[in-house]
Parts: sequence; C-alpha cells; structure tokens
Amino acid sequence: MEFGINFFPTVGPEEKPADVYFDEALRLVELAEELGYDHVKTVEHYFFKYGGYSPDPVTFLAAAAARTSRIKLVTGAVIPAFTHPLKLAGKLAMLDNISKGRLQVGFGRAFLPDEFDAFELAMDESRPRFLDGLRACQKLWAEENVVWDSEFYKFGPVTLLPRPYQRPHPRILVAAAITPSSCEQAGHDGHGLLLVPSISKREKVQEMLTLYRKAYAEAGHAPGGDEVHLSYGCYLSEDSAEAMAKGREYSQRTNAVMVDAVAAWGTRRSEGYAGYEAIVDKIKKSDFDKSVAENKTLVGTPEEVTERLRTIREWYGDVTISLQMISGNPPYEETARTARLFAEQVIPNFR
Repeated sequence: MEFGINFFPTVGPEEKPADVYFDEALRLVELAEELGYDHVKTVEHYFFKYGGYSPDPVTFLAAAAARTSRIKLVTGAVIPAFTHPLKLAGKLAMLDNISKGRLQVGFGRAFLPDEFDAFELAMDESRPRFLDGLRACQKLWAEENVVWDSEFYKFGPVTLLPRPYQRPHPRILVAAAITPSSCEQAGHDGHGLLLVPSISKREKVQEMLTLYRKAYAEAGHAPGGDEVHLSYGCYLSEDSAEAMAKGREYSQRTNAVMVDAVAAWGTRRSEGYAGYEAIVDKIKKSDFDKSVAENKTLVGTPEEVTERLRTIREWYGDVTISLQMISGNPPYEETARTARLFAEQVIPNFR
C-alpha cells in the first residue's frame, strides 16, 4: 500500500487568510516528504469554502515541487471542462518537467452546479466535455502535429511545448463518485482510479472496484497498472477520546461547508448526475460515529487506525490511501502531529 496527503481546504478568509493557509500547507508538504509519504494531492474547486482555496492544483503543486525532490505530485483532480485542453495540457507538461517526472494527473467531471453556472456550461454536457478534454490532453502529450476537431474544440495542427518529461505522458487517473460506468470506462482506457469511499456503502465501492479491475484486465493493459486511490478524512491522537472529540468537531465543520457548496442540488436536476438531488439531505444526516464504525474515516489512536486500515485492505486490496488531514481547518500543530503519528506508527505496518 502507498500513502499520501490530500489537501482539501474547507476554509475561508474569516477563519484563515489564504497566505496563511498556503504557508501551512506547503510546510506540511515538506513534512510529508521528510516522513516518507508517497504523494501529495490537491483538488480543483471554486467560490466556496469547500475547496475554494484551491482553484488551480497546478499552481500549488508547482510550489510543492520546488520544496521537494522525491514525493509524487497528484492532481485530484483537474477539471478539463473548465480549461481549454491546449492550456491545460501545456500547464501540466510544464509541471511534469519542473518536477522531473513526479506528476500524476487526475481528471474529474466536477459536480457543483454553481461552478458550471459560473463557467456558463451545461451540466448535462459534463461527461462528454470531460472525456473530450482528457483525450485531447493525452493526444497533445503523446503526439506531434495534433489536429483536433470535436463538438467542443477545434485546433491544429499543433505540437505542444514543452513535451512531457514522462513519455508518452504522465500517469492518468480518473475521479469517480457514485457512477459505476465511470469506473468501468477508466479501466477500459487503462487509467488509474480516484474514489471517495465515505459517500457510498462498502458493497457499492466493492462493486465499482470489481467493474474497474475487470475492465482493465479485459482490455489487455499491463498487469499492476490498475492503480486505485481512496481518500479518507484522518485525525490521530495517542488519546482515543481526544481523537474522537476532535475528529467529530472537524468532520462537522467540513460537512457544514459542504452543505453550503451543494445547496443548489436542492432545486437542480441533471441527466448526467442521477441521484445527486439527494446529496444535501445525505450530508445533513451524516453520522460521525457511524462513519468511524464503518471505516469511512480514519480517526483514533495509531493502533485503532491501523486496525481500520487492515480491514480496508481486506475489503479493497492494496490500494493507495490519500489522507485528508486539513479538512475542517484544524490547527497546523494538530495536523503535523497526525502526519507524524500516521507515518511513524501506522505506515510501517503496511510496507
């Protein structure tokens, strides 16, 4: 198993100025490299406290690259619908060179109606725009004199500069939420997979992983390339009661900002997002203790979290774990403590 830190901000100017947030986050990046974590990752979101401090993962990861020499840099994920593929592919190729090939590119569809409205895009077009943008980037990285003529973009012949450091291109990962067909498509195309197990029942996650791995194998891709990243909220303390109390507090803060971000789903419907109309009610009814009991969040002592991870490995196999340690806006000192405890007392059990 591999382990990394996923930077998912859930904070606004009233709680923490942006410059302070980035200073603390980059200090944590340096600590992650020192402690032997395998990757750092960040999201793309806009406008809301739910992720809004990270409108451009490439900018953050370029700063992370400058402060590190070993750790992988993962977009989790960039949204091709919101950026022209010529721009997106070029920025990511720059980052791949700056980091000397440490980049993995996660692509996602996005799911917040307010973001689509601001970019003046129809949510019903999100899936074809996602696939079009991803495939255009892939072609721009791998080939020269590229000509592209699709429903959404028309350009070429062009040869992207700089060429990616990794050839033919960086590892591609695809973010999926609750749609099994997205997992199946990712497997068929030979990409890695990004999932958030906390939003689905264990059986649903297992179903999606089975579809993904089956499609990957049947398409004839190289064995071992079916990489799966699972994201979990994480808070550790050597005192179990403290871990539960603080973990609950930060989980509730995260849920509060998420409810605000998804509020538009209370009145919106989209063919491409079946079932999302229930998301507001589902978040409001979230039960922290149940989430801990069902291994949907990694909160507790190092020993307790180790046991949770052993169960997760039994359920899902040797996956890559992305830890959301900053969500809920804990103080930097507590986050650094969690990072140290996890690295020193949990990770050695899975190496």
